Amino acid sequence: MAIKDILVQVDGGKSAPARYAAATELARTHGAHVTGLCLAIEPAVPATILGMVPPELTASQREAVRELGETAIAAFHLALERTGTSGEERLVQVRNFDAVDVFIQHGRHSDLVILGQQDPSDILQVAQSFPADVLLGCGRPGIVIPYIGTPSVFGQQVLVAWDGGREAARAINDAMPLLERAHSVTVLSVNPDLSSDGERDPGADISLHLARHGVKVTAARTIARETTVGHAIVDTSVSDVILADIADNDFDLLVMGAYGHSRLREWVLGGVTRDLLAHMTVPVFLSH
Repeated sequence: MAIKDILVQVDGGKSAPARYAAATELARTHGAHVTGLCLAIEPAVPATILGMVPPELTASQREAVRELGETAIAAFHLALERTGTSGEERLVQVRNFDAVDVFIQHGRHSDLVILGQQDPSDILQVAQSFPADVLLGCGRPGIVIPYIGTPSVFGQQVLVAWDGGREAARAINDAMPLLERAHSVTVLSVNPDLSSDGERDPGADISLHLARHGVKVTAARTIARETTVGHAIVDTSVSDVILADIADNDFDLLVMGAYGHSRLREWVLGGVTRDLLAHMTVPVFLSH
């Protein structure tokens, strides 16, 4: 899959410029068009007090969020102009409970969506789960940029989290344009099942597949060890192992499958996906 159409989340948060830098750099590398989507989200009004809210107050709130959206769009437009990136801006006014569905609909017309990890110090317009909800629902891969920021050029040293599952296979396929350009790729299996063939590295076959695409790849495996906390012995989580490996080896991009399941209309993340999105230190490429 070629990356020719990128959709990026635009808002007024402190971490937004890092998102725009990532989007424009990827566009430069892949010859892509970038669309910035800003959702001017109207605050939710409980039905129990809806009739008591004066119409002029509702109108002024709508105008206020639109003005904030226009300011965010202007900043994104400057990022496009400054980098000479082919792109466009979209400002859509939505009700709070429609935000995820609207972003999903726009995301389905792109090759890649770029979203931001929610910064707890920002006044949130969207829920903490917004990036995961979009990626689990839109049918397109995405990159989540950590709110602590990241260099605009990333994906040189890539770590792939491999468990042999459907989501991991999907993520590798979707990330191929990035993996083929990386300086090095490490396929990491954590707590692999070695019952069928204890001599063969669990990442060997997928690494061979990547090598046939010209990817400079190495397979690795590790076990999450027990650690002592106070007087208690606890198991190290898979997400902790992955985060430690990223820190120890200076990886600048994590590729992984996004695991989740639907409970009626609510997406519920798997534990490893949820933990990594909460504690990410580098951009995370996710596919479901």
